[in-house]
Amino acid sequence: HSPSSSSSFSSSSSSSSPRTRTNNASPPTTTTEVAEWRKLVRWSKIKRRREGGGNGGMSDALRRTSKVVVFGGGSFGTAMASVLGQNKASLQVVLVLRDEALCKDINEKCINSRYLPDYELPPNVSATTDIEAAVEGAQYAVHAVPVQASRAFFTKNKAHIAPTLPIICLSKGLEVSSGLTMADLIAECLGEQQPLAIMSGPSFAVEVMQQKPTSVVAASTDVALAKTCQQLFACPYLRVNQSNDVLGVEIAGALKNVLAIAAGIVDGMELGHNAMAAIVQQGCSEIRWLATAMGAEPTTIFGLAGVGDIMLTCFVNLSRNRTVGVRLGKGEKLEDILASSSQVAEGVATASSVLALAQEYRVSLPVLTAVATVVAGKISPREAVYEIMMLPQIAER
Repeated sequence: HSPSSSSSFSSSSSSSSPRTRTNNASPPTTTTEVAEWRKLVRWSKIKRRREGGGNGGMSDALRRTSKVVVFGGGSFGTAMASVLGQNKASLQVVLVLRDEALCKDINEKCINSRYLPDYELPPNVSATTDIEAAVEGAQYAVHAVPVQASRAFFTKNKAHIAPTLPIICLSKGLEVSSGLTMADLIAECLGEQQPLAIMSGPSFAVEVMQQKPTSVVAASTDVALAKTCQQLFACPYLRVNQSNDVLGVEIAGALKNVLAIAAGIVDGMELGHNAMAAIVQQGCSEIRWLATAMGAEPTTIFGLAGVGDIMLTCFVNLSRNRTVGVRLGKGEKLEDILASSSQVAEGVATASSVLALAQEYRVSLPVLTAVATVVAGKISPREAVYEIMMLPQIAER
């Protein structure tokens, strides 16, 4: 209703004080709520039916695909391989690993004994150390090799990767030696023509394996490829949104790992909830400032790859980067923390790239810079917190 409508305010509203003004607009009835919900569900069913066509609910991309290769057998690469295997029983999903013993466990026991020992993989997921055999006949390649090892991987195996093979990259971070995003690194190693999509978002591998509701985003300048990612991976427990802001998704995915270290430090030092909220909010702003200065869309930072992943990584104990921060905050040395971990915390390496980006784009990043300085061993976490709190008082932006 418009403000002038007789149903918005009583007829005596002009002579009544604001305290006695009565709003005659009734709240939605239960019937209205149910009708709206049914309308939403009906629209969803029609949409799914159209996209599934006559393939028994299977998407066109999934129906056409017979083989997908996955580079890397860490926890998340394995979890996403499992999703693909469950989405289509006849789909051949092949993990490319370096460890023969781990390949044997996956092939004979259907278990990734190193990273996800408590979860069984679909029988159509296999593993090999032979990349040439793995990529033969593959229509898509999922890249899950850690960022810092990716250049060496692509350089070594470029001859086996066809320039038309679409790469779906799961790796988050910036290459330390060059400061490049994964999109730029892949283009440099394999060529600008290589079809590429970046998948990112709040998604712990363990919860994906447990089939708990999860949402991610697939970003590509090729709209059709982003749509294909949706169709390949989407299932009742995994939603896949689309985006064309590859840079924004990558920068958010990389820098949230650095921010998670800051959040962990706050927790390790037992600074309280107020401090946690303040540090994460400041970090979100800094990621937005840098991403937009680099040319990303601000809305991306408020999406799954940005705020969504930031909340998960900063607030949940399953986060490797947050765990590093917690232990730093408790006074442990970084080298001891890294030596005791079997998985890669990309934020540690990415932190060193933050200073170069801040200088290149002339953006002030106090929290992210503090993390980089702590990780470099130049100041203690306590010194960093003190100096952050003593910064000049400024207007919020």
